[in-house]
Amino acid sequence: MRKSPWVLLMFVLIGGLLGGILGEILHVMAPQGTIQSIFSTHFTPGINPPLTIDLVLFTLVLGFSIKINILSIIGMFIGIYLYKHV
Repeated sequence: MRKSPWVLLMFVLIGGLLGGILGEILHVMAPQGTIQSIFSTHFTPGINPPLTIDLVLFTLVLGFSIKINILSIIGMFIGIYLYKHV
């Protein structure tokens, strides 16, 4: 059975989303200390500030940012694993 790359993308996105949500929950619920500092560590690649093009008739704003933490990366790898074994 041939698997679609779109299905892989969905598995990776859903895994990253669930991992990110779990990381935010653990960041709030974990006591102060090492565990909270691990889960609160994230990086945000993207375009900051967004690119703005003013064309008099309308203004076009282009930009994105992604907040990635450790659990979102682990969730992406779990999504890839599940894709390969399901």
